[in-house]
Amino acid sequence: MEPRNHTHLSLDERRQIYFMLGRKMSAVKIAYELGRHHSTIYREIQRNSYFEEDDHKMNDYYPVNAQEYYRRRRQNLRLLERYPDLKSFIIEKIKAYWSPDQIAGYLKKLGIEMFYACAETIYRFVYSAQGRELGLYSYLFKGRKNRRNKYARKPRGNRVPDHHGIAYRPEIVEGRETFGHWEGDLMIFNREHGKTNLTSLIERKSRYMVIAKNDNRKPAPVAQTISKSLSFFPRHMTQTMTFDRGFEFMRYHLLHKELGMETYFCDPQAPWQKGAVECNNNRIRRFLPREVDLKNVSDADIYDISVIMNNTPRRCLGYRTPQEIMDEHLHKAR
Repeated sequence: MEPRNHTHLSLDERRQIYFMLGRKMSAVKIAYELGRHHSTIYREIQRNSYFEEDDHKMNDYYPVNAQEYYRRRRQNLRLLERYPDLKSFIIEKIKAYWSPDQIAGYLKKLGIEMFYACAETIYRFVYSAQGRELGLYSYLFKGRKNRRNKYARKPRGNRVPDHHGIAYRPEIVEGRETFGHWEGDLMIFNREHGKTNLTSLIERKSRYMVIAKNDNRKPAPVAQTISKSLSFFPRHMTQTMTFDRGFEFMRYHLLHKELGMETYFCDPQAPWQKGAVECNNNRIRRFLPREVDLKNVSDADIYDISVIMNNTPRRCLGYRTPQEIMDEHLHKAR
């Protein structure tokens, strides 16, 4: 296939890369199949793959993750276009021979809202088409015209052991035959409002849901929020939890320590394997769309939303409510 004119890789192409890598095809062969230059494929795999901690051997390439990394990089560059004063400041300091790290540190110290860019964003701007046109790279310490290749982002957490994969989850969980099996997810909001997010949990049999705020996405605080939120239930109601493979859930062992809960993880790029919580998140978005600043939403407000949802009849429950099902079960279990 003839190489095409320069366009950015699409999610569909990234999926094809994933499957071809799974068939052990080389980057050159993949490039030929997609009609891309081989350097485009090499760069894509290097930028958007997971690498083991302290090991530069490539680990995994997942298309949805790759697409998200690409989106974030584009978003960070657009940040400078949205805030021309910030861009002008960065250009001025680079020409004064400040490094991107020094600029980012200084901006952070200033603490002015919406007047910040991290060092990586500044580096990407320097080596963007506009930055190259301005010759900004020549003001950096080593003045390289081309940025030296770096290894892709390392996973911010431990890799999931095989026995915690969803294939090892007891079959009884899939059939919703017993209570105490949960699904969990993190709901993210617009970046300009900070890192505050929501933990969304749902019990698979009753569809009873719990939501709680997190100040950030760090694994330990997220695990603590989940543990605290479920600590009011008897032990037989906290048997298993199913997450996706986000780094924020990598302190799952704390749930076992605090609640006696076994944790299982969906296969990569398979959110439908926790479809109950995904569907529930869509319902929550009616009350809390992405544009909402969670800092202005109290814990009481969030609790009220959960009360409304838990007391809404569900067709899958024969038009009973999750609250009814949960109350009935807990009463019988006494």
